[in-house]
Amino acid sequence: MLVRILDYGCTITEIVVPDREGIYENVVLSLDSIDEYQCSSPYFGCIIGRVAGRIKNAEFELGGINYKLEKNDCRNCIHSGSSGLHQVVWAGKVINEKSRVGVRFSYLSVNGEGGFPGNLWINVTFTLNNLNELEISYEAVSDEKTIVNLTNHSYFNLSGNLKADIRNHWLKMESNEFAELDDEKLPTGKLIDVDGTPFDFREWRQLKNGMNSNDRQNRIVGAGYDHPFLLNNDKRIVLWDKESGRTLKISTTEPAVVLYTGNSLEGEFTIRGIKARKYLGLCIETQALPDAVHHAHFPSIFLERDGKYQSCTVYQFGLAN
Repeated sequence: MLVRILDYGCTITEIVVPDREGIYENVVLSLDSIDEYQCSSPYFGCIIGRVAGRIKNAEFELGGINYKLEKNDCRNCIHSGSSGLHQVVWAGKVINEKSRVGVRFSYLSVNGEGGFPGNLWINVTFTLNNLNELEISYEAVSDEKTIVNLTNHSYFNLSGNLKADIRNHWLKMESNEFAELDDEKLPTGKLIDVDGTPFDFREWRQLKNGMNSNDRQNRIVGAGYDHPFLLNNDKRIVLWDKESGRTLKISTTEPAVVLYTGNSLEGEFTIRGIKARKYLGLCIETQALPDAVHHAHFPSIFLERDGKYQSCTVYQFGLAN
């Protein structure tokens, strides 16, 4: 298999893997130029931070100080605004070892960048091994108490080269609860039992089940999923495309994942020659729950001064009948 990554935004542009017939194709959404990434990209393949997801009213309080962020999603901040980590150029160092190859990317997010406190030194390391595992590991240290919640925002489509959309993909995920969203797609703070809902992926479920659902939670995000799920102790997720036979197994150290089925992938731009449209790809964003700064019972995203943020997610590609 092959993986290509830009130093702009630590952006994955290609993951090329075979289908059951041995045909190698790209299974992530990407664009053709840096200009497109700057102007049109819905965060294709990039690292999101300092804080992934939405922050209510684009503000949070820390140590008695109220920090203001960019309002780039109506009155809220999404994915840390226009100066987020997806828009910066990282320094890269090649890794070439017997058992793995990859790149270690580094960036210093200075105090006040995007409105966040503290100088934050960040390393994101991508490695690929002979088990067809792509590992993304994250490390960060700050000289002030701050908030951190990093993720990768790749859009997967296991059909290969966008031959079909993702509605017929199957997903299995060990999660008993998902976070209820309000009309602004912000967590209300309520965690809902998945039992008996279109959000129960403990057994195989086809993604179009949620797209065709009349459940209000599916409707308010544009007919599909854009929801955070709390993961069980067995933090494994499996995605499968029956037509191509390709599988993607994901394991993570993170407490949650945001499942987004490309419900808003529409606009006047093309994705490798194909006009943007709903459901062309799905994101499986391993992270802490969004807007955790406003919900004390959510897993914390606070990082103490000189403390170390660490996270790791492994993506293993394979085949199944």
